[in-house]
Amino acid sequence: MPVVLDTDRLSILFQENQPECDRLRARLRALPPDDVATTIICFQKQVQGWLAFAARAKTDAQILLVYSKLDSMWRWFCKMNVLAFDDAALAQFHSLRPACRRLGTLDLRIASVSIATDSTLLSRNLRDFRRVPGLRVEDWTRE
Repeated sequence: MPVVLDTDRLSILFQENQPECDRLRARLRALPPDDVATTIICFQKQVQGWLAFAARAKTDAQILLVYSKLDSMWRWFCKMNVLAFDDAALAQFHSLRPACRRLGTLDLRIASVSIATDSTLLSRNLRDFRRVPGLRVEDWTRE
């Protein structure tokens, strides 16, 4: 079954946060590579975070760090299976919006891509995502 990595799960892998990173990687290795994806919305969220840090960067070390992280992240995403926010996802988004007003727009877009592609979303935000009708969501970083 295909899985979609939410932004928080990508951060664990990208930053190699332990022990969650090892647990997540072990589960992902059991899947065919084509069954592991993320979304263009997750890319947007990652870029926005680093651009916000860039806007606040004052020291040379901070400036070098942010551009290094942006470069690494861009190259990392280029190697990943990145799912588009397409017509099917947009239709899901519009049908879910009335029932999911409390969920942020970007998170609902991620959920919509997951549903449209019949994938399981991997996220730590189970509380919010479990309220989305039709969405399968799991957290593979817990023991």
